Amino acid sequence: MSAVNDTNFKFAVFLLTGIPGQEDVYLWISIPFCMMYVISIVGNSVILFIIKIDPSLHEPMYIFLSMLAITDLALSISTIPTILGIFLFNIREISLNACFAQLFFIHSLQCIESSVLLLMAFDRFTAICNPLRYASILTLTRISKMGLVCVLRGVAVIFPLPILLKRFQYCRANVLSHSYCLHQEVMKMACADITDNSIYGLSVAFFTTWLDSLLIFLSYVMILKTVLSIASNTECLRALNTCVSHLCAVLLFYIPEFGLSLVHRFGNSSSPLLQILLGYIYLLVPPLMNPIVYSVKSKHLRARIIKVFVK
Repeated sequence: MSAVNDTNFKFAVFLLTGIPGQEDVYLWISIPFCMMYVISIVGNSVILFIIKIDPSLHEPMYIFLSMLAITDLALSISTIPTILGIFLFNIREISLNACFAQLFFIHSLQCIESSVLLLMAFDRFTAICNPLRYASILTLTRISKMGLVCVLRGVAVIFPLPILLKRFQYCRANVLSHSYCLHQEVMKMACADITDNSIYGLSVAFFTTWLDSLLIFLSYVMILKTVLSIASNTECLRALNTCVSHLCAVLLFYIPEFGLSLVHRFGNSSSPLLQILLGYIYLLVPPLMNPIVYSVKSKHLRARIIKVFVK
């Protein structure tokens, strides 16, 4: 096992952490992780398959849902090698280049998912606040351009992170507190001034997830204002019911995201177990729960899934 020292960073490795003190039962712990990955991959794949084969689901709401499913699939795949590598085979070492690649994919996909959730909020805002122009505003061409902008935005803002990290040599303790690589943790291992990385990382967080969450909140303020002006309580509840799935997806994504970010930057005295649990919730729960939530809450989608599997 190579140790991280003052030599060239190409020969250095990081050591990932599973659940400290539970090494003897890693094989048993791997079972729920494998089940979560299987459910995430199968669930999101089913959502994509159903939307693709059913022309009646080729609507803006379901196209945005398919974007979310693709992002969740990619996010699950990006963490499988290291998380299951630890719990199934006790492989803790990861090279710097592999670590930089993984954190690039994790952070860029998180940024893309945040953008997609914002687009889905815009979809609900348009459908409720401006229903007569809904079809003319959210055309297929416009939706495709929005999706492309989401991807380009995520890649563009995250691409400098591994480049900034690659400048450094890593001579401090090389044990990471998660089963995967995150920028805010890896940069602390550098034996150099990390002010630029810290400022850029905070700027990225502010102009992506924090800004997106603020815009989503404002969109729901406008939706609530419009819905409360509806005279009929039945129509009011029906309109709000179309937003429940998206609200669940937003809460599942942003609460762990903000919690982990705050713990990493300001919670030096927090419990290591809290960081580990938040880390797993942050990456594993949204891809697991999003297809379940949408399948349960969307009557149209649920009916199509049942119809396909009954056949």
